[in-house]
Amino acid sequence: MSLLIKNGRIVTATDDYMGDVLIEGESIVALGSGLPDTADTVIDAAGLLVLPGGIDPHVHLEMPFMGTFSSDTHETGTRAALFGGTTIVIDFVLQRQGHSLKEALAEWEGRATGTAVGDYGFHMAVTDYNDSTRKEIAEMIARGITSFKTFMAYKGALMIDDRQMTALMQEVRQQGGIVTVHATNGDMIDYLIAKHRAEGKLSPLYHYLSQPEVTEAEASGRFADIANYTGCPGYIVHMTCEGALNAVRNATRRNQKLFVETCIQYLLLDATLYEKEIEGAKWVMSPPLRQEKDRETLWAGINQGLVNVVATDHCPFLWKQKLMGEKDFSKIPNGHPAIENRMELLYSEGVHKGRISLNKYVEVACTNPAKIFGMFPRKGTIAPGSDADIVLFDPAARHTLSASTHHMNVDYSAYEGWELTGKVKTVLLRGKLAIDNGKCLVEKGYGKFIPRSKVSGIV
Repeated sequence: MSLLIKNGRIVTATDDYMGDVLIEGESIVALGSGLPDTADTVIDAAGLLVLPGGIDPHVHLEMPFMGTFSSDTHETGTRAALFGGTTIVIDFVLQRQGHSLKEALAEWEGRATGTAVGDYGFHMAVTDYNDSTRKEIAEMIARGITSFKTFMAYKGALMIDDRQMTALMQEVRQQGGIVTVHATNGDMIDYLIAKHRAEGKLSPLYHYLSQPEVTEAEASGRFADIANYTGCPGYIVHMTCEGALNAVRNATRRNQKLFVETCIQYLLLDATLYEKEIEGAKWVMSPPLRQEKDRETLWAGINQGLVNVVATDHCPFLWKQKLMGEKDFSKIPNGHPAIENRMELLYSEGVHKGRISLNKYVEVACTNPAKIFGMFPRKGTIAPGSDADIVLFDPAARHTLSASTHHMNVDYSAYEGWELTGKVKTVLLRGKLAIDNGKCLVEKGYGKFIPRSKVSGIV
């Protein structure tokens, strides 16, 4: 089957021109102007942006955490992603301490295979690095899982120490992978949580006050130093603050390249939301929301090329789950819903308001994730031979975000009532019409696992 998109404004990380896109089967076969409209299906994209499908490299679907599970499944989460213009996500497989990477992968494959609506990949979170785990690294990379997540917090559950981090980086570098990190100082945070609880300070505000900027800045600098020593490509997830980004700036002085991801919430929201007593639980995540100065720093970091990716850290919980911590902030499940909103929020608040260019928008939301994590040029661009993952985006459409209309499996919105300019109209996933006129046209199980290549450490 063939499909022609005609008369659209085609935008990639580097290009911006009027033209047509011809698709055969699952792939793009030609770009041009005035291509003959002899395809089986013709879509007139006049007045619309033709963008690569978004890539969200940081989501947690059906993740076990704090005695419960995140509320979006691989079915509901990838479907919601498609509605928002994200055609592939990378989910995190969590090794359980005392168990193997293969066991963890089998568990996550059991949840995703045959249920995902959109495409997906996996990161492997290493929480128990030992000699047995080391021997599994090469096998994971051979299976297309080339990124390994580490935690510098959550002692006793997810955290590894610097000794394990160093050994893991050495092995991953040798095998052609990349190490990503949740960079916060877990010991400091645990101390502050215990201190605030002992003082009877239990509202959501104290979640924020238990994770001051220094905890993220120190850990980011320490991770950079270990990555520099081992020569391993490194990627810091969900960066939130000026101090952490300055640690990366300092690393560039010794010619080190670190990849940095921020998330849409850290560009748009701030810590004043934690003053809302119980309702503040909606925005309890780790790291927490920061200050206005940090938002300004992150936007600047995107334009300076220091912040490479805007993701979501999508980890939703129903309100009744959030209320597990109604009387104690330390028992609130950490996470917030955004998988469906990222592309439209980033366009409206970034491109429409003049903070970033349209090319930069595509770069941080689509192309850089593909390059960093070994999917480019199959994913993340519009070019002959690439998968036909395409978003038709109306840059002038105005709409309002609300839990009453979103498709995420969560009963509140972190952006309730936000008025946006720019809306996803149509989404193609591997050449198939997936979203059109507000309806999902692909079934449960259409999503594919996308194996990824070894990484280069450069983009």
